[in-house]
Amino acid sequence: MSRRLASTGAALLLIACAGLASAQERLLRLTPSDIEGLVQGGATAGTSGVAGIRTTVLFGNPTKAGPYTIALRAPPNVRIAAHNHRDERTAVVVAGLWRFGYGRKADESLVKILPPGSFYSEPAGVEHFAMTGPEGATIYISGYGPTSTDYVEAANAPKP
Repeated sequence: MSRRLASTGAALLLIACAGLASAQERLLRLTPSDIEGLVQGGATAGTSGVAGIRTTVLFGNPTKAGPYTIALRAPPNVRIAAHNHRDERTAVVVAGLWRFGYGRKADESLVKILPPGSFYSEPAGVEHFAMTGPEGATIYISGYGPTSTDYVEAANAPKP
């Protein structure tokens, strides 16, 4: 009996430690210079795939179930055609001017110019598009993965 209690106690301790490690991994405090030091790449899960856009995963993994946040840095004069994502997402504009609109076509008359500090949503399955002007933009996007990017017109999807 005492062996079974010891085994059960050890198992509970391992579970508790696993939960603690998992909680510790979620404790993040990143300054802008910390974020600049993270691995940056091009097109990743949940991004448009447009050439020149740099993406950094700040939290989680957008390809797996669970919350995630990505930093998206769009260079000047970029256009992202209408697309949607399977997960519901929200975003904050951190730098530059983000020209964002909802619709099945990238129609500039539907764009709202969002300066730093702006917040917007990308509801699951809702088509939207974006563009930058000469200043480019940095946006932090959060969602609950796994995510996807599905273009309204397949011909508008960036080619790898």
